[in-house]
Amino acid sequence: MARTASITRNTKETQITLSLDLDGGAVNIQTNIGFFDHMLNAFAFYGGIGLTLKATGDLEVDGHHTVEDVGICLGQAVREALGDRKGIRRFASAYIPMDEALCLVALDFSNRPFLAFDAEMPQSMIGTYDSCLTEEFMRAFAVNSGLTLHLKALSGKNAHHITEAMFKALGVAVRDAVRVTGTGITSTKGVL
Repeated sequence: MARTASITRNTKETQITLSLDLDGGAVNIQTNIGFFDHMLNAFAFYGGIGLTLKATGDLEVDGHHTVEDVGICLGQAVREALGDRKGIRRFASAYIPMDEALCLVALDFSNRPFLAFDAEMPQSMIGTYDSCLTEEFMRAFAVNSGLTLHLKALSGKNAHHITEAMFKALGVAVRDAVRVTGTGITSTKGVL
């Protein structure tokens, strides 16, 4: 059974089209925010996810609306692609280092969205990307995918390294958590 989804979102601030395949495929990302494209490519690569994304937004204001709305769309696509979540492993975690930075991601596709984000960004900007937007993206993604998501920077002095380690860890953990390992719902309640 295909685990795919396509999402379109048009607002006064952003226009986004996104196609996702949880089981792999081509990756083509265009948000007009270079560092954010780099992070989404890393997430898709380490997540083993096929992802086609085109986003245009009011970058003359700043990147906030584009980054948050991409998180909303990506979360909605993951939710749709997971369907009833039968058979998925559900839980996963990953520690990823990048030079001096070390980040932890632990997650649960519980259908109970929650974000715990603990990462100080030593630099406010990474190219044209405002480093505080990582938390906004992660919140939008978690809420819209039904994900309990914990992210923690255990060390790091470079905002680029911290952010990249987080996106890579997110990809690794998502890939593990959405793996089909059984036939039933992974819950003692019987539902997610």
